[in-house]
Amino acid sequence: MKRMKLLTVLELCAGAGGQALGFEAAKYAHVGLLEIDKDARATLRLNRPEWNVIEGECKGDIHLFDAAEFAGTDVLAAGLPCPPWSKAGKQLGEDDERNLFPAALKIIRQVRPKAILIENVSGILNPKFTGFRDAFAAEICTLGYHPFEWKIFNASEFGVPQLRPRAAFVAVPKGWKQHFKWPKAGPKPPTVGEKLFDLMAEQGWEGAHDWRDRANGIAPTLVGGSKKHGGPDLGPTRAKREWAKLGVNGHLLAKEAPQPGFAGDPHLTVRMAARVQGFDDSWQFAGAKTSTYRQVGNAFPPPVAKALAEAIASCLRKGQKLNPRGGTLLKNNSAIRVEGVEPDGPPHRKPSLRKHATNPGQRHATRNGRAPNGACDGLSVSASS
Repeated sequence: MKRMKLLTVLELCAGAGGQALGFEAAKYAHVGLLEIDKDARATLRLNRPEWNVIEGECKGDIHLFDAAEFAGTDVLAAGLPCPPWSKAGKQLGEDDERNLFPAALKIIRQVRPKAILIENVSGILNPKFTGFRDAFAAEICTLGYHPFEWKIFNASEFGVPQLRPRAAFVAVPKGWKQHFKWPKAGPKPPTVGEKLFDLMAEQGWEGAHDWRDRANGIAPTLVGGSKKHGGPDLGPTRAKREWAKLGVNGHLLAKEAPQPGFAGDPHLTVRMAARVQGFDDSWQFAGAKTSTYRQVGNAFPPPVAKALAEAIASCLRKGQKLNPRGGTLLKNNSAIRVEGVEPDGPPHRKPSLRKHATNPGQRHATRNGRAPNGACDGLSVSASS
């Protein structure tokens, strides 16, 4: 039997490897992983020394990264920073210096992958960002892709004991769009108590059985925070109240499980939080407690990433088999340009989609959620749930 060739993936903002583990489980080969946080890069190397964790002169900085050598990679996957679009980050959107969509677009132009996956917080689907989303999708259209509507996935739909809604954006060659289907929900998740019982009981805490029975639901969304905001706790006040209902004190993280004689609600350890996020116990995290928890809390749950990676792989394999010429992308992009971004070479700092997204006279202005100039005729590019 002929062995199937592995699809390849280049990851941007790879973090601690949640998305990478999903693609690995879906039988992809990583050609490169870009990540600016040094502890997260150390985590990737610690667990997969064979992976190409990109360092070099760019030091993981997407603004300095020249992706020319990765041209032709099958999939470009990006977990772009969430604070510009999240309530915790004040939803500054394009005004936030952490908005990396224009930089990612520059790299997409360099690489011209067969498929694109971008994941982010559900806040990016706020109506205030409609113009920005549509402008980004319009740019993707001009390169020969069909961008699908953003779609929300809850981690709990894929066996992860946590709500964690995430927004996913996928684009594939226009000639292959009929082959892409969003993944369907998977197995019912265990409760937090079922998932963490053995870890809570490992030091001999007598209250572990009672705690398991109390923690009989799924967790609220883990919040990792950022270097500007957030520390080693389980999120804002609302999230802490939800954790309290599960018998967990969310005000800080513990170094180890509760000892015999412990009274009250236990704290989670980083390892417990990692399980709630969908990581296997074999995956280790590099750095101090605050850094490791931030890596866990900001990760894309591996089971969700795996489901999306498999859906993309199915599309690419069907397209290549049934309609190879349909996967052809446009070689030049002279129709629409992003302010501050040239067609070739590494991206400049802070390019912007602002004018195209908000001024009706600009070429990126959209009507009824559709891309301009017939780039994606009849396509709504806003959101679906």
